[in-house]
Amino acid sequence: MLQVIKSCIFILLYFFVHVVCVAQQETKIHSHNDYIRHAPFWEAYANGLASIEADVLLLDGELYVAHELASVKPERTLKSLYLDPIRSAYSLNIQNRKPFQLLIDIKTEAYSTMKKIVEQLDQYPELFGIDGGEAMVTAVISGSRPKKEDYRNYPDHIFFDYQSITDKEDLPLEKIALFSLSFRNFSDWNGKGRLIDEHEEKLRNAIAVAHAHGKPFRFWASPDSKTAWKALKELGVDYINTDMPYQASEYLATLSDRLYVSPNVREIYKPTYESDGIQAPVKNVILLIGDGFGLAQFAAALYANNNQLSLATLRNLGLIRTQSLDDFTTDSAAAGTALASGQKVKNRSIGALPDGSPAKNLPQHLQKFQFQTGIVTTDNLTGATPGAFFAHTTERDMIKEIAGDLAKSPLNLFIGGGKNDFIRYGNPELDNLRQAGFELVSGLSELEAYRGNRVGYFASNHSLPKVAQGRKSFLKNAVSASLTYFTQKELPFFLMIEGAYIDSGGHSNHVETVVEEGIDFDEAVAEALRFADENGETLVIVTADHETGGITIPQGNVETGMVELEFSTQDHTGILVPVFAYGPHADKFRGVYENTDIFHKILEIVEMYFGEK
Repeated sequence: MLQVIKSCIFILLYFFVHVVCVAQQETKIHSHNDYIRHAPFWEAYANGLASIEADVLLLDGELYVAHELASVKPERTLKSLYLDPIRSAYSLNIQNRKPFQLLIDIKTEAYSTMKKIVEQLDQYPELFGIDGGEAMVTAVISGSRPKKEDYRNYPDHIFFDYQSITDKEDLPLEKIALFSLSFRNFSDWNGKGRLIDEHEEKLRNAIAVAHAHGKPFRFWASPDSKTAWKALKELGVDYINTDMPYQASEYLATLSDRLYVSPNVREIYKPTYESDGIQAPVKNVILLIGDGFGLAQFAAALYANNNQLSLATLRNLGLIRTQSLDDFTTDSAAAGTALASGQKVKNRSIGALPDGSPAKNLPQHLQKFQFQTGIVTTDNLTGATPGAFFAHTTERDMIKEIAGDLAKSPLNLFIGGGKNDFIRYGNPELDNLRQAGFELVSGLSELEAYRGNRVGYFASNHSLPKVAQGRKSFLKNAVSASLTYFTQKELPFFLMIEGAYIDSGGHSNHVETVVEEGIDFDEAVAEALRFADENGETLVIVTADHETGGITIPQGNVETGMVELEFSTQDHTGILVPVFAYGPHADKFRGVYENTDIFHKILEIVEMYFGEK
């Protein structure tokens, strides 16, 4: 009866502790066979690993670090590779003496080797807390170990790696530091794809035994890859085994920051397709540019928004190459100029050819067809992409000159941030804008109701906040107000709309910014599509100036909307970016082509209906 009660208590404890430990566990990393690293101990410790493994053999009264006798080298001893370097780290207070466990894997007879280990550790009392101080190192014995009944015969600063989950009673738990088992006893998974359910259950059950005893768990011989590290973490493994200390540390340290679930799923607009791809007159053109909005950014926003975006409903798709005149990887200035003028220019040039002469942009070209033109951006108006549609400078940092070109442009409408750019340096640009006929309004509702020929709205004195900082629905509302303004004039119009901060998320490797700005951009796309359906004579084109961050999406969960993003750079890349089109002649934007072709395709379609007959 007593045995039955004990068994019941153990089962209850088993599951309770499993839940608590998994919820509260801190994932640590174990440097497997650390002695084969280029810098044993130092590489693992510098990367913050919590467990470092050294295989030892007792030979002629000395403890050598090696996997087998044939690999023994006289200079590579436990003292020279580990104990002395650890003492140096302790003396220099490196890593603030961050505690870790030294897992000593015995490859020779247990008791004689243990006797020598105890003798050598006693020579480093400050490291192991033998002198009564706080221990920097926990010594854990693995491999060829004494019998468990003898664990208590060893000093308090020495612990053991227990390698069985079948013993459930009479364990010397106070001397057991962790449980370790071979991964291959439970699964032959190679770390690619995913575990099968049967193997996952076996692995979880093994881990749960250790957790039921209140002890951490490690698998050795586990697959060693990013996919595997994430899977092991999700299984509840406490010490993740690796032969790549730097890579594992970097990946796991940033994993939580690279996983994201959007808190607010947005409704999408599903177009009617009535005008999509028909060969009919185009009266209006709306060009939406997602700064840094590559295919991965599009996919991340899609998955995070319940696997739906308004963009994802479109049927006419293409890809564009983004190289600038002088570089494989463009910047926003050259890419914006390519889209605005159909000209390849050097990086940093905004609407200016290599000789400094102006590159004629779409608003200037469309002027002869009596088009109303406007720009809307979440960036400062002097930013590279919006600037490409009205300014002509060879250097994107020439803010004063860029601001000065706005009043000289044929634009009828502008909305964006950065009012301060028009008044600093003693700029008279606000006065120049008014003299050029712009009514500077104080809000979107005022702009929407304005009936004059030129109107502008500075939405902020400096930069607009990101969506995560409170800028919700601004872009969508700005697009709606702009379309209302143009509609009441009953003239053809061209409107460029930029979602600027997707790029910022790529540069800062910030997942929330990439995703939330991508979804916010799609809400602006929805407004354009809704208008196109109501109007029937509007062509909508959606693209990007370039990709930013070199983003991939290695993992995710469509059901929960969770995405994992990985970044390969904090800069732009040369990856092809998507083009989506909707409305009359949308089919002309299919294919793979240069970014400059978007300009030429737009102009060709407009001239088809507004050019000389």
